[in-house]
Amino acid sequence: MRAALLEQPGTVTVRDVARPAAGGRALVQVTQAGLCGTDLKIAAGQIPVRMPRVMGHEMTGWVVQPGPRGIVAAGTPVLVNPAVFCGYCDLCRRDLPQLCRSGALLGRDVDGCFAEFVAADESCLHPLPDGLPAAGAALLQVQSTCVHAQTALPAPGAGGAGSAVVVGLGVSGLLHLQLLRERGVRTLIGVTRSAAKRDLALQLGASAVAAPDKAADVVADVTDGHGADLCVECVGSQETLAQAMRLTGAGGTVLVFGTTAPAADGLPTYEWYLRELTILNPRAARPRDCDAAIRLAASGRLELAALVTARFPLAQAGRALAACADPGQLKVVLDVT
Repeated sequence: MRAALLEQPGTVTVRDVARPAAGGRALVQVTQAGLCGTDLKIAAGQIPVRMPRVMGHEMTGWVVQPGPRGIVAAGTPVLVNPAVFCGYCDLCRRDLPQLCRSGALLGRDVDGCFAEFVAADESCLHPLPDGLPAAGAALLQVQSTCVHAQTALPAPGAGGAGSAVVVGLGVSGLLHLQLLRERGVRTLIGVTRSAAKRDLALQLGASAVAAPDKAADVVADVTDGHGADLCVECVGSQETLAQAMRLTGAGGTVLVFGTTAPAADGLPTYEWYLRELTILNPRAARPRDCDAAIRLAASGRLELAALVTARFPLAQAGRALAACADPGQLKVVLDVT
């Protein structure tokens, strides 16, 4: 089969490799594979992996060889949850499989989905309904992580947010914006430097948008000076995390979706105390979050296809990775088969 391998940091080669052995797993033919910031960091050597490594963890495809339990039949289109988990450790038994003590991620710890075929445990396969638009299916894995992130939030009317700010309007930020709209949040403010993304956020349901240097004024204006009930940080920088905390009003919640690594110093910790903020820091997705993301996509209430801004064949995986560096891009997708 053909696959895109990281041979050394900065060098991605598409070449023939052996098809993965099922080894008690199902064999899935990959249809689409999305690219994200984690892939860029792996390719650049910022996240160490054993090389050569088949990259990629966002994928849909169809089952060509069922697993030994026959849970998902051959020919079934599926989303593959890339978070490998054992199902037996204390965290898995506490319904935290995304934190599994022996867990792994496709494309980082084991070979991933920038390839024609992937072997996956049957518990990671989530069937897709008939009629689900293929153009938006490439967003399902990202959407599942956003769904998981919002499961810790109370519902509006039951102590949930009446106003929310999303800092960073990339793919995850625009998905969070739409999910918050679906939750019934009345006032939604999007914050980004990009004028084009601000316009798109308004089309997707934002009440107001702002550039970062105007965000405090806009949030104060639409919340009568109280600050937002909820702020979702989707960039992953010290500056945007601190800004999210400052835009959140007393008793509010900061949902830290972006990954700030290795550390963020100089955060407004006294303000956390003074306003008694709740800080949530979700990770990955559970199996039921994947199913919920699929149901939402099938409902047609979310706009997913508009977030896919570039497509490349598998043979041009290197070009696809380079395209991700363009700040004008949202989701870049590989059409594998």
